[in-house]
Amino acid sequence: MNVVSRCAAALAATVVIGTATPAVAAPPSPSPKVAIPDGLYGTADPTYDGVWRQSLALLAQNEVGVDPADKAVAWLAGQQCANGAFPAFRADTGKPCAAKLAVDTNSTAAAVQALSTLTTTYDSQVDKAVAWLKSVQNKDGGWGYSPGGASDANSTSLVIGALVQAGVTVPNLRKDGKSPLDALAELALPCGGKDGGAFAYQPDKKGALTANADATAAAVLGAYGDTLAGSPQDDADAPRSCVKATDDGLDTEIGDNGAVWLARTLAKDGYLKSVLPGAADQPDYGNTADAVVALASVGRNDQAAASLHWLEGHAGKWAEQGGPAAYAQLILAANVVQGGDAHHFGGKDLVTLLNATGPAPRAINKLPAKATPSHGPKASDDNDGSLPVGWTVGGGLLLGALIGFALMLRGRKRQS
Repeated sequence: MNVVSRCAAALAATVVIGTATPAVAAPPSPSPKVAIPDGLYGTADPTYDGVWRQSLALLAQNEVGVDPADKAVAWLAGQQCANGAFPAFRADTGKPCAAKLAVDTNSTAAAVQALSTLTTTYDSQVDKAVAWLKSVQNKDGGWGYSPGGASDANSTSLVIGALVQAGVTVPNLRKDGKSPLDALAELALPCGGKDGGAFAYQPDKKGALTANADATAAAVLGAYGDTLAGSPQDDADAPRSCVKATDDGLDTEIGDNGAVWLARTLAKDGYLKSVLPGAADQPDYGNTADAVVALASVGRNDQAAASLHWLEGHAGKWAEQGGPAAYAQLILAANVVQGGDAHHFGGKDLVTLLNATGPAPRAINKLPAKATPSHGPKASDDNDGSLPVGWTVGGGLLLGALIGFALMLRGRKRQS
């Protein structure tokens, strides 16, 4: 997800809600304060986004047939703390994680999505991370950015994706009787209003919900159990109007409603606008890419293709400045849309550009046209349930100068 927009959302939550809130993650600094480790993608300071950008880069490479270097995967796995959680970044992995080192759900969930998608080598570490994520589930069924922080749509959705990819039956994962889907439903704006179907990042201090495009894109994937990579769908079952969610259809209905709102919001200009204060008319390239993935994953290919075309003509400089995470977001968007091509994107080969930001890949495999690699999750774990293994998500990362620390694939087939 777009770290700049997540930053704005988290800052807003800090000011408005006044309770425990996610940390936020600033855009990578062009002047690293720490040495760039061997195996890490990008040359910008990784303090706030090292694990996030590495996870996103690895996921994107996997989607387009690139086998990343072993040391790139090992670097990510090596960031984990003994309790199973991941921080945004730790420079010295030769020492145990310090007690004061901030770990977060977003970094942990992104790492789980990447590691469980790419290899079985780190299964034991994935299991430890999953156990940690379960241990910090909130009483409303969701997750906040920081352990114990108020649940938000982005973090909840990203964690769902990680758990599903690791084989957890998410609807049966309950805390005080509440599932992660219940937490998402509480953040969905009801049909009938101006922004019916959209999701809020978090309620404000009075409990009111305000539509947030970044949160909505994440929650669409979360409701359907998709990872950050999404999964392309035909138009046949694409939602066209907001419908009141029922208990039996909670997952698909709230996801469909979010997609309807996203498509309507994108229809005017083709892109989403920044939520940063004073930048109302500034395009948000990252959130637009995330929305493209969400829309294509519910069959809204018409608007997804239109917005992807807009990105092809406008997002080049943003991606060049943003580095591996930005290239990865565009690759995932191009890969999931019918007719999209990450190798021919606005006159650039995004795959080559991403590969150049890190260690040389172990192999580059030529995929059939629009082939989508299958990433079946592991067998279901101890949560005995009957729903198909279609429960993951996409989520996000955040950043924080004001709070003192910081930071931000696929595995389901459409349920029948």
